[in-house]
Amino acid sequence: MTTATVASPSTKERESLGEFLLRAPAVGPALALIVAVVVFSLATDTFFDLDNLSTVVQQSLVVGTLALGQTLVILIAGIDLSNASSMVVATLIMAKLAAAGTNGFVALLAGVVLTVIVGIFIGSLATRIKLPAFIITLGTFTMLTAVSKLIAGGQAVPVTDGLLQWLGTKRYLFGGIPITYGMTLALLMYLGIWYALTKTAWGKHVYAVGNAPESARLSGIKVNRTVLSVYIVAGLAFGLAAWQALGRTPNADPNQFQLGNLDSITAVVLGGTSLFGGRGSVLGTLMGALVVAVLRSGLTQMNVDGNYQDLATGALLIAAVVVDRIARRQQQS
Repeated sequence: MTTATVASPSTKERESLGEFLLRAPAVGPALALIVAVVVFSLATDTFFDLDNLSTVVQQSLVVGTLALGQTLVILIAGIDLSNASSMVVATLIMAKLAAAGTNGFVALLAGVVLTVIVGIFIGSLATRIKLPAFIITLGTFTMLTAVSKLIAGGQAVPVTDGLLQWLGTKRYLFGGIPITYGMTLALLMYLGIWYALTKTAWGKHVYAVGNAPESARLSGIKVNRTVLSVYIVAGLAFGLAAWQALGRTPNADPNQFQLGNLDSITAVVLGGTSLFGGRGSVLGTLMGALVVAVLRSGLTQMNVDGNYQDLATGALLIAAVVVDRIARRQQQS
């Protein structure tokens, strides 16, 4: 009688699996999201309730939209530490203008134009003067934080205009799940950026610049134009995030979203986008944003202190960067 033996996977097969995970960076965060939902559903009695799941998605909207713009910036090996502060200033401008009797659409447009101008400012310094994105956006973050406090005068500005609140107050049912128009807008934005990155020449240029800017330049890609366009599109996303923020809470407060920049970076890195540029996807970012929202919501329902929630989020970020670094080294070896 012979004994059958099962051969263990060869090194080549294991490397093929690793290459698959590198090609599909959204797989890891998707699995993490499933595990988190299962764990918190077992740990609490209310987490898997449809209304609660809808609330979790709504809570991820602002960070998810900030992360969408942040994804584009990180894909070109940049970083934007000012995205949340830019968004907060935009909410204050929208609220102030509406309170002064300005038409809601004009107020909304003014806020979005501001965030786009900030994007042009950052992109111009990055391309014309070749300053590091970290330094530019750190300085911009500091200035915009001060500007938001000066505009607000130490007080939150209430928002009563219907258009500015529309994304959070208007909803419909989809399969018994309440869906806000803000959720629909976020989905359309993700689909639009996904299409632009995967189906257009602009998207190929973004990845090429992130991988090797000098090689991209030698191949005929206008690197400066691509970088500037990324910051402009990201600025547009941050302006729409401001609209979503006013839909979630009917107040423009300079103290809101103080960690929004770090939460957006966490969502992007958890989603498998490399901080070194050239690799990642918006689908992964969407999964990463949902992981952050699920983690915070689940820990809150378990009565875990907010400081420990920040600790867990920071640990996840470090772990994701370590995994990305290891994957990069394996890919290069």
